[in-house]
Amino acid sequence: MAKDKVSAEWGELLFTDADMQERLPKPTYKELMRVIKDGKPLDLDIANEVAHAMKEWALEKGATHFTHWFQPLTGITSEKHDSFLTPNGDGTILMAFSGKELVQGESDASSFPNGGLRATFEARGYTVWDPMSPVFIKDEVLCIPTAFISYTGEALDKKTPLLRSQNALEVQAKRVLELFGRTPSRVTTSIGPEQEYFLIREEDYKARPDLVLAGRTLFGCPPAKGQELEEHYFGAIRPTVNEFMKELDDELWKLGIPAKTKHNEVAPCQHELAPVYEDGSTAIDDNLLTMEKMKLLASHHGLVCLQHEKPFEYVNGSGKHNNWSLAADGRNLLEPGPHPEDNLQFLLFLSFLIAAVDEHADLLRMSVASAGNDHRLGANEAPPAIISVFLGDALSPVVEALINKEHAEAADREVMDLGVPQLPAILRDNTDRNRTSPFAFTGNKFEFRMPGSQQNLSDPNVVINTAVAEQCERFCDYVAARSDEDLLTVAMRFVRHTFRDHQRIIFDGNGYSDEWEAEAERRGLPNLKTTPDALGALMESDNIKFFERYGVLNEAECHARYVAKAEQYAKLINIEANTMAYMVRHMYLPALMSYSGDLATSVATKAELGIISRAEKDIIERLTDGIDAIYDLTARLEELAANANSKTNPTEQDALCRDEVIPAMAELRQEVDAMERLCGEDYWPVPSYNQMLFYV
Repeated sequence: MAKDKVSAEWGELLFTDADMQERLPKPTYKELMRVIKDGKPLDLDIANEVAHAMKEWALEKGATHFTHWFQPLTGITSEKHDSFLTPNGDGTILMAFSGKELVQGESDASSFPNGGLRATFEARGYTVWDPMSPVFIKDEVLCIPTAFISYTGEALDKKTPLLRSQNALEVQAKRVLELFGRTPSRVTTSIGPEQEYFLIREEDYKARPDLVLAGRTLFGCPPAKGQELEEHYFGAIRPTVNEFMKELDDELWKLGIPAKTKHNEVAPCQHELAPVYEDGSTAIDDNLLTMEKMKLLASHHGLVCLQHEKPFEYVNGSGKHNNWSLAADGRNLLEPGPHPEDNLQFLLFLSFLIAAVDEHADLLRMSVASAGNDHRLGANEAPPAIISVFLGDALSPVVEALINKEHAEAADREVMDLGVPQLPAILRDNTDRNRTSPFAFTGNKFEFRMPGSQQNLSDPNVVINTAVAEQCERFCDYVAARSDEDLLTVAMRFVRHTFRDHQRIIFDGNGYSDEWEAEAERRGLPNLKTTPDALGALMESDNIKFFERYGVLNEAECHARYVAKAEQYAKLINIEANTMAYMVRHMYLPALMSYSGDLATSVATKAELGIISRAEKDIIERLTDGIDAIYDLTARLEELAANANSKTNPTEQDALCRDEVIPAMAELRQEVDAMERLCGEDYWPVPSYNQMLFYV
């Protein structure tokens, strides 16, 4: 029964290829496929037929409106709803939707981050239908995935550069494959985003202004119990959480999102959802939809979904692992096979990835930089800020041997005898997932572990796609310059030299160790620890030329993204500082004063009876000292935050936030958290970590 239900509901809110074949005339369907697969320009007559079919399908599903669903530089999605309703003038209405409305929309771009790409008087922006992403219905609205551009044609969104990078990679990868006699119709990226998140009770969330306003707890002393017993990871899922997960699966499956794996993560209240791999752009669209559905559906169960990278100190933060591979007509180009040492095509694309990561480590670090992710990177199973590549036992010997011009042989998968005859023998995986590696090979793909949980994955994939395209072109040029030599000999030499020249990026050890940080510095690897350190990569002339060469971003678009990211960082830190000051003045100081006052009254009452209150007096003195310190530190934080916020240059703002505001926030938090340990629970104004992380 469950199977029939899932099969019946799968993709029912998605305008699928089967729907198009059923509802469109055959010539129209074929022409649309040429647009999607071959990049042929879309004729308005075809667009009108497609729009009519979409509208009829949407009306049958109960939709009354349509929207161009796009991804501005905020990193989330945006939408403006228009109804299908058109008055006839005789008191009746017509439900209409034209090809023009499908293909292009107009949106006021004035309030979206733009980084200087448009002036206030040029507020108009355009949304442009992305026919490669299927349309879907959400909340009785037909959602049309679109790109978002400025009045002058620059990309104001995350999707446009992603599509450009995918196109650049496809063009160059086809050139490589053609050298080996392969002419695939499509070369596409394949992405599987693993989404981590926290769930807490809605009543606890509403009682914490820091969670409401900043997405993370700005105060909170360590809980009596954290994740040290490790019993939450893969543990039995609580009934309330399980009901949420069931509803989430149902809603995602209706949208054709292949949600596959769900489980408890390491930290208390932390969970993960992972889908089946999809085409790169579609996978990112679906991940953004998944994040939205998580937040919405949690409220149905009295819960709130937290997607901040570090909502709680002292326990794991949340990432979004970007599993990336490349496929030619569905065949994975990163599949090593049983003998990777003899698989030249695999070794070639492996070398492309290693060189791409090494040469553009600064851009990869920039692509995942955010105020939230700065709190997560470098501990609790999150990779450090230093970019490195992990290859594992299977591939490291192969690469090492090739560099040394020795016979290359991959490690065999070891059969493990479990000592119980009834249990089957199993093969040990020789591509262990190094939890401290930012960029790890995991069997037939690379797992980029640095992105934060609330991030739009377009940014890192733009860098990866473009960087691999560059290496593909470099190889083709290398071969062309040696046309008198045998291709296999030339290709093998290229692979060996690439591994040798970029060996510094390969590291299979502990990325958390002090020794690795020193070794990375010796190797010349960048160590960009904070967002302000990392964002400057976008403004480097060589990086701008790199993006321009492949038509992914021009100089103005690079500058705009730098400004947008820098401004967002400063704004978030300012919000956090303001929230801390508000909570201290309106919640913590009154609570501490009330508690210390009641203790003082108790001491005075006991003194009248001749009772010495040694413990109470000691607590009062410590509370008073703490109150004074908190009062002074709050005033100092407000002053530093106001000073940073007064600067008009985003680079200067970010530097002040990093060097002055954040340390002041940390100092204030330390004092408040120390007082939480002393204050009576009935007086403390917000739910503690003990309450939030271990709800029943």
